[in-house]
Amino acid sequence: MNTDTINKPETEMIKRCYGLALLFMFFASPAIAGEADVLQVKVSESGDRTYNFAVTVEHPDTGWEHYADRWEILDQDGVIMETRILYHPHVNEQPFTRSLSGIEIPAGNKKVTVRAHDSVHEYGGRVVTADLP
Repeated sequence: MNTDTINKPETEMIKRCYGLALLFMFFASPAIAGEADVLQVKVSESGDRTYNFAVTVEHPDTGWEHYADRWEILDQDGVIMETRILYHPHVNEQPFTRSLSGIEIPAGNKKVTVRAHDSVHEYGGRVVTADLP
C-alpha cells in the first residue's frame, strides 16, 4: 500500500485550512488590533477641588474602523465623572496624550481611575488609578 496516496487528501485539507485561517486573519485585522491602554495620567490642581488631566493612551489604531475613541475619568465608586472624546484615529501618533482642564472632583475622592475605550473592543485595556494632589 502506498502511503503517499493516503496522506494526500489530508495534506490538501491542511493546506486549505491554513489558507482559510490566513484569509480570516486578513479580513479580521481590525479586531486583532487590540484594546486601548492608558499608559500615564498626570493630574494637577487648578483650583479648589478642580483639576487638569493629561492622559497618555496607546492603541494600534488601524483607521476609522478601529481606533481609540475616548477616555474617561471615574470616581472611587466607578461613576464616570468626565469623558474626553477622541474625534479621529491616531494611526501615526502612538502613544498620544490629550488633556482635559477644569474638572471638578467632589470632596471625599482621593483617587480617580482613567480608562480608555476603542471602537471595536470598547473597554478592557489597561487602566490607571491616580492620586489627586
